[in-house]
Amino acid sequence: MDKPTSRPEAAFFLLLAQATFWALAGLSAFPFVLGGEVFMIGLGLASILLAAFTCVLAIGLVRRRRRARRWALGLEVTCLVGSLLQLMLPIGANHGPVSLMTNVGLPLAVIVLLRGKMMRTAFAAPLALPGL
Repeated sequence: MDKPTSRPEAAFFLLLAQATFWALAGLSAFPFVLGGEVFMIGLGLASILLAAFTCVLAIGLVRRRRRARRWALGLEVTCLVGSLLQLMLPIGANHGPVSLMTNVGLPLAVIVLLRGKMMRTAFAAPLALPGL
């Protein structure tokens, strides 16, 4: 018998933390619109929509939805690749410890939590009971 795992719940918490960071980044973009940076409306809305999508994925993980696990892994791999590119290219990105933890550590932790054979079986479709 398989042991129940709490790895999806840990990934849920990390995804909610990441969604909070994105939502706050989106909200902090709106005051720049008052200063004349009109394009910040689009960036702020995009960040808030990404945060909302991440919350939906987090809820799907707790409910053990296969599609939510797949999308969450794709999102985190994309975030990790983008963060590593941002660290490697000399574009003036922040390279401090907080930036490393939120941009590299957090997606990497979610990927590690959701990968593996045990997680594939935890998110597998339930077997139909014979005779019902």
